[in-house]
Amino acid sequence: VQLVESGGGLVQPGGSLRLSCVASRFTFSSAFMTWYRQPPGKERELVASITSAGRSTNYANSVKGRFTISRDNAKNTVYLQMNSLKPEDTAVYYCYAPVGQIWGQGTQVTVSS
Repeated sequence: VQLVESGGGLVQPGGSLRLSCVASRFTFSSAFMTWYRQPPGKERELVASITSAGRSTNYANSVKGRFTISRDNAKNTVYLQMNSLKPEDTAVYYCYAPVGQIWGQGTQVTVSS
């Protein structure tokens, strides 16, 4: 069972990034999926979640209106589109599947001028 994130990097304030998380070796299409992040020196926090068919999503207040979670079950992939990025969005972003308590390895997002 594996989750592999990609798409992180360095971006200027106001910029955009799209994170991807590819799942393998479990039934992704029936799994509730989430994105978490851990800012430097802080605890890990829930950013967004999406139901198995993608019909329902939820967001942390800090990212509402700027981030969008989506999924493509045919590609076993969940995405996090991040727009209007702020320095306080700097963190390691993790994909997490609650069904198997599976964490990805994380991808670093740094928002700085």
